[in-house]
Amino acid sequence: MGIKDQSPIRSKIRRSFDNTVIHNLFIFNKSGICFYGKNFTNYFNVEKNLVSPFITALMSFSKEMIGKKFKTIEMGDVKFVIFEKGPIIYNILCDSIENEAFLEDIVLKVNNRLRAYINKNKINIDAEIVYDSKLNEILDNIIDDSLSSEFDLKVEQEIIEYMKEITLIEELDGIILLTNRGKVIYSSYNKLDLKNFLKEVEFRVKIYNNSILKLFYTFKDKRFIFSEYVQNKYFIILVFDSHVKFGMAEHYLTRIVHSVKKMLSNL
Repeated sequence: MGIKDQSPIRSKIRRSFDNTVIHNLFIFNKSGICFYGKNFTNYFNVEKNLVSPFITALMSFSKEMIGKKFKTIEMGDVKFVIFEKGPIIYNILCDSIENEAFLEDIVLKVNNRLRAYINKNKINIDAEIVYDSKLNEILDNIIDDSLSSEFDLKVEQEIIEYMKEITLIEELDGIILLTNRGKVIYSSYNKLDLKNFLKEVEFRVKIYNNSILKLFYTFKDKRFIFSEYVQNKYFIILVFDSHVKFGMAEHYLTRIVHSVKKMLSNL
């Protein structure tokens, strides 16, 4: 059942870093019939034809019990994120800190191409099993392009190495570097601390424009952050201890942003 994974060698190199991972993607209809599945890592051996009926059953149960369908199932360090697009359901297994706005970006791109294919070929996905190697290749390429590097990897690695040096600054409690779509590229925090950080600071959303140049936020424990978008490509977050003067924090942010802009000018 479903489409075999026959994707070609990727034309781009995917970003690979410790802070964020997408493990699996499943696409199925509302009856729980999975017609597409792809593994991105070897961490979880998930059988797509077991996952899809389980998710559809849970969605129906939650709709009946509480009047609405759930969107996320958290299981420690990983989570299932479900997107329902008309008659098609997308289920992504990923690390718990993965940005859902970024995931929806991928789903929307895939859904547009998939719906166009279904309409063109007049496929009834509730009654037919979609099996087509060409469609499989199209979906693979869309997904791989969405996960691949958007910028020069050499320059990006240079920025990451620079961020690692910055963590040695005594006044800094932590630093996080995200793409303009909210995807974590580097963090000085471990996964658990990063997860807690992102839960408290709920600004990690898709960036539609560069209208907010800087963001300031104070934590309950008196830590505070200064952050800024850089050329609408990256979002830099600096976390400071409470004893650090705001002027000094602003100085560090300005200096770091200037350095990153200089690296990006090499693109």
